[in-house]
Amino acid sequence: MVLFDALFVGVAVVALWFGADRFVTGAGRIARQLGVPGLVVGLTVVAFGTSAPEFAVTIDAALAGQTDISVANVVGSNVLNLGFVLGGVALVRSLATSRALVRRDSVLLVVTTVALLGLVVDGRLGRLEGALLFAGLLGYLLYLARNGGDQMAAAVDQPFHWPDVGRLVAGLGLVVGGGHLLVLSAVDIAQALGISEWVIGITVVAAGTSLPEFVTSLAAARQGRTGISAGSLVGSCIFNVLGVLGLAAVVHPLPVTPVGIEGTAWLLGTVVLVTVLFYTDAALSRLEGGVLVALNAANWLANLF
Repeated sequence: MVLFDALFVGVAVVALWFGADRFVTGAGRIARQLGVPGLVVGLTVVAFGTSAPEFAVTIDAALAGQTDISVANVVGSNVLNLGFVLGGVALVRSLATSRALVRRDSVLLVVTTVALLGLVVDGRLGRLEGALLFAGLLGYLLYLARNGGDQMAAAVDQPFHWPDVGRLVAGLGLVVGGGHLLVLSAVDIAQALGISEWVIGITVVAAGTSLPEFVTSLAAARQGRTGISAGSLVGSCIFNVLGVLGLAAVVHPLPVTPVGIEGTAWLLGTVVLVTVLFYTDAALSRLEGGVLVALNAANWLANLF
């Protein structure tokens, strides 16, 4: 059984890599054809697409009563997104940042994470609190739609190509399917080793659901679309807290253990650090990326041991 799960992990990784490349290519081309900046695409379409595995896994875990996995998946995924993923991509290629990313979206991520910590500090995330988080996501999307509308009104000087839509949809399908298969297989392997739900959630499950963000952001960075790369990570983290965890709490109230509260506090520290790094320079350098990766590795080791 473990051997088959290991084989499925390999298949899932291949699907993620190929799907991410197709998805980013389609999204980038459609953005140029519609006159939409890469940052806006990264914060909406790409971020939502790469957060789909978190939606599926977190809600499945909530319905199954595996609440530690639900909370740990979102907290762990965001820590990984800002540590291993953002830092790892910056190690490959320095990521340029924009004033919009710093002043609006990264600051919103700080506010969102502060709100999450305030809501879970009593050891529970109820349906009303989940509904408030989800309402915040709807408000964020409405703001982006209105803000992007002015930019989209600019003249479109390229013909629209429907095959790009096919690339985007096919890529998204592979990313979501590959991520889900990877998580299922990895969780089976971890449970066979007798690992707790929280550790599974913040390490194996979080890593599995964060792989779409990693491969998508890396593909975008390698193609020079750093707006999509950085924007999709920040946007995905916002989606995870407001949308994924909010909807999961609406479906099933989530008790939060003390280790979950500590993990959320660590996430807040990571978010603040990333925002400061965005603000202090026009780009996230390789050195700064290395610092984020090192801090994330330390957090992983602390949770494992």
